Amino acid sequence: MSFQASAALQAAIYQALRADPALGVLVGDAIFDAMPATPPAGTHVALGPEDVTEAGDMTGGGARHDFIVSVLSGTEDTGGFAPVKAAAAAVVEALEDGGLSLSTGHLAGLWFVSARARRADGGAGRRVDMTFRARIDLGLKVA
Repeated sequence: MSFQASAALQAAIYQALRADPALGVLVGDAIFDAMPATPPAGTHVALGPEDVTEAGDMTGGGARHDFIVSVLSGTEDTGGFAPVKAAAAAVVEALEDGGLSLSTGHLAGLWFVSARARRADGGAGRRVDMTFRARIDLGLKVA
C-alpha cells in the first residue's frame, strides 16, 4: 500500500519545521499543519496538499510523495516578498538538511522540486508555494 507512510511523513515534516532554529527566528511558532480559524498575522508556514504515487518494485513497497509547503504573509505585512522568500529558503534548508525520521517506512530521499511566488489576498499579501518530493521505502517483500 503506497499511502501508509503519508501520516508519518507529514508528522516528520511538521516536527522538522517546528524544530528548525533559523525558521523559528523568521516565523516564530507560526507553523501550521491545520490553519487556525482566524488567519495569523505576519509571515507563517502551512503544510499543504500531497499527491502520492506507487513506487514499489520487485524488492519491496514504496511511494513517491509530492507535497506542498507554503509560506504566506498577511495583508498587514508591509515587507513585500523579502520576508516570505527568506522564510521559504529556511523551509528548504530545514527539509533538505533535516534527516527526517519516519515512524512508518524509511525516507530514501527528499528533494526540492519547484517554487511559485505570487501576490495573494487581492495583492496585499504574499505567498510562496514550494513543491517537494519524498521517496519512501516501505520494506522488503516476502516471497
